[in-house]
Amino acid sequence: MLIEMGESARQAAFQLSQCSTSKKNAALNCIADLLEQKTESILAANDLDIQAAKDNAVSDAILDRLLLTKERLIGIANDVRKVATLNDPVGEIIDGSTLDSGLKLQRRRVPLGVIGVIYEARPNVTIDIASLCLKTGNAVILRGGKETVYTNKVMIDVIQQALEHVKLPACAVQSINNSDRKYINELLKLDKYVDMIIPRGGAALHKLCREQSTIPVITGGIGVCHLFIDECMDFDKALPIIINAKTQRPSTCNTLETLLIHASIAKQFLPKLSQVMADNRVVLHADSASLAMLKGTPASVLPVTDDELRQEWLSKDLNVVIVDSLTSAVKHIREYGSAHSDGILTRSLVNAEKFVNLVDSAAVYVNASTRFTDGGQFGLGAEVAVSTQKLHARGPMGLESLTTYKWIGYGDDLIRD
Repeated sequence: MLIEMGESARQAAFQLSQCSTSKKNAALNCIADLLEQKTESILAANDLDIQAAKDNAVSDAILDRLLLTKERLIGIANDVRKVATLNDPVGEIIDGSTLDSGLKLQRRRVPLGVIGVIYEARPNVTIDIASLCLKTGNAVILRGGKETVYTNKVMIDVIQQALEHVKLPACAVQSINNSDRKYINELLKLDKYVDMIIPRGGAALHKLCREQSTIPVITGGIGVCHLFIDECMDFDKALPIIINAKTQRPSTCNTLETLLIHASIAKQFLPKLSQVMADNRVVLHADSASLAMLKGTPASVLPVTDDELRQEWLSKDLNVVIVDSLTSAVKHIREYGSAHSDGILTRSLVNAEKFVNLVDSAAVYVNASTRFTDGGQFGLGAEVAVSTQKLHARGPMGLESLTTYKWIGYGDDLIRD
């Protein structure tokens, strides 16, 4: 089955690579229109997935990722329209020069080819990835989680109908609908047809892909995100940022998981933090130093474990750790972070610059919520993943991240001496 999918995807990728921007945009706008026209059938399919998830007692975080509403579906459709308005990177001349030999060289941006994406419990990802791949002339083979089987099937039908409507190959976007995990392993070995694998899920999925794939893998999306509040930060300015980073949508990879607090302000700051966390029903997981200071304050407080400092809560739980310096904060992030999104809350330009220089994460913030690490927020239209690697792409992966380049040399009947 997968070999046939790979063959047809490779052929579709070739057709897409020759496709005009206007044709690709027509497909995207058609997808957006059909998503709105078929809202009832999409939501009905999503209801089946939600009920199955509840029957299997999945966590609230997974349910939130899985859930589609009319408002969320409209937002997804509008994101697709946004991608259609973005500049098409394919064909862009990155740079060029004329050599002493007279050879004129250019680096021209081209599609990657066929992309395989494995993801869990995120029906919006189906549309995000398909739209970005189509815009950049790439074909894609999707393998969603068993939690989204009904929703994904309807969404893939919508995408393929739109492609056929504008006379593009429907097999440019395909989905592995069988939930048997053997198909993941088969996809990871499909290097004859697939050019890049992107996993979007938990640490176990990323580990599987890194270890089993014969295709280059872009990993990321595991977000053990930190904010460090230093000794000179205004408490009233810091608290809204912390609340937003933790509670705006706790189930996302860019949600704050650990708050680092400078020791010199801890006694004054922790009671205020406890009150706002209690108001927002956030449970605090405190290290030994902060645990003693939080005793008797309004929030629910538990001692934090080493394992909890290394994991994504994806819920209304927040680790609290006291550090004695900015250097100690950076050391903690290096030890426990996932190189996703980390930030400092400060009124010191010196501290801000030092933190930015020392923290080697895909996104580093000064006086801003970690929730901004998102393709839409970064003006990319959407994202196929958030890469925490350093090769090829880093951070939210938008259109340019789904392209590579080729060298083109123009000569006047040139030969090499």
